[in-house]
Amino acid sequence: MNGWTLAATVTLGAGVGAALWGVATGPLRRRVVAQNLSTALACPALLLLAQAYDRPSYVDLALVLALLGPVGTLVFARLLATELAADPPRAWGLTWAVAAFVAAVVLALCAAEGPSRAMAKLLVTGALLIGGNVVASRALSGGFRGVRRG
Repeated sequence: MNGWTLAATVTLGAGVGAALWGVATGPLRRRVVAQNLSTALACPALLLLAQAYDRPSYVDLALVLALLGPVGTLVFARLLATELAADPPRAWGLTWAVAAFVAAVVLALCAAEGPSRAMAKLLVTGALLIGGNVVASRALSGGFRGVRRG
């Protein structure tokens, strides 16, 4: 077991375990935030496992997850808009903490990878994941000002 595998194990064990607990219990507002968190933590775990096992295909999986995860959260936000309007989630601290964690993982992997096409893919994956989760969290907490709800 190397350091990359250990980091992926800790990420999956602590982060995704907590997210699964949040999805399984509690009010609706905690469940949708936990669903968004599970995607945001599974993606860096895949990136760490790609480095640990030298499997570039795991980076492709992380890229797809970075694209589809926040979209899934936006679908939940749209479908549950009336229920969430009464008690909107407030998870900005958690959102920014996960964004900082994703940025740290991506920068560490970029430093290990060196300048290459793979590094560009890591940067794109990180940017999509951070941006998508910030937008999804904003949508869960009530949307954007000036955007009319249907």
